[in-house]
Amino acid sequence: MSQYAHPSVLVDTQWLENHLNDPNVRIIEVDISPKPYKNAHIPGAVFWNIFRDLLLPDLKLNLDTGAFERLMARSGITNDTTVIAYGSYPGTGAWIFWLLQVFGHENVKVLNGGYQKWKSEDRPLATELSTFPATDYRAKATDASLRVLHNEVQASIGRSDCVLLDVRTIQEYCGEWFFDQPPKAGQLTGHIPGAVHLEHTLTFNEDGTFKSFKELKNLYHSKGITADKEVFPYCTIGARSGYVWFVLKYLLGYPNVRNYDGSWNEWSRLPDVAIEK
Repeated sequence: MSQYAHPSVLVDTQWLENHLNDPNVRIIEVDISPKPYKNAHIPGAVFWNIFRDLLLPDLKLNLDTGAFERLMARSGITNDTTVIAYGSYPGTGAWIFWLLQVFGHENVKVLNGGYQKWKSEDRPLATELSTFPATDYRAKATDASLRVLHNEVQASIGRSDCVLLDVRTIQEYCGEWFFDQPPKAGQLTGHIPGAVHLEHTLTFNEDGTFKSFKELKNLYHSKGITADKEVFPYCTIGARSGYVWFVLKYLLGYPNVRNYDGSWNEWSRLPDVAIEK
């Protein structure tokens, strides 16, 4: 992993197994349903439900500082705890890395390969729920430099020094789907005008680990997404784009990347914005 711009933000499965009983490490599993967690999870992992713990009812990211502090506190996380994030889906941990950075929690790392790689290697699994004494967690002011808002996205359309990067599936980009299915009444589909499409799944290997620095660099350069440009990734709710933010900024070292966490869920509902199909 040393070829990446910032390799220290990743841990491999062996490192994590060696630190399962480290009191300064807290493992977080993030998913849309608690069922996989209840069936089997990495020992000591605390479960976060995406819909209940991280999103508001309208599917916007919950950026309320108090809500974040309560989530961290009930997870047994202090301001000095090293958080290791993963999910059943390979990109989840990198999104959580972005989220914790937004709230100023710097001691966070991503499990390379996530649950998929851990399980494939027959490493220890647990079924009992993980609970820890609550802490008194205090978040920092949210870091606005990690986010881009819709008005700036709109102003960036057509700029040669900026890339709007659509990381969703081709079905979403072309307007056939809204997230993972055909649109329901009132849901608009398509993409932001001028957005470059490069699906986020192209960045990881079959075992869920990140592709090499060279492979990732070639992938993005092939679409004109270079380090000299500002890059605004987006998806549907800001999760997959948060993952790509991590890839570009921490694995490739791009200096000017901000996640449009409002993403298509917000853009498609704004008045007077352009949509392409």
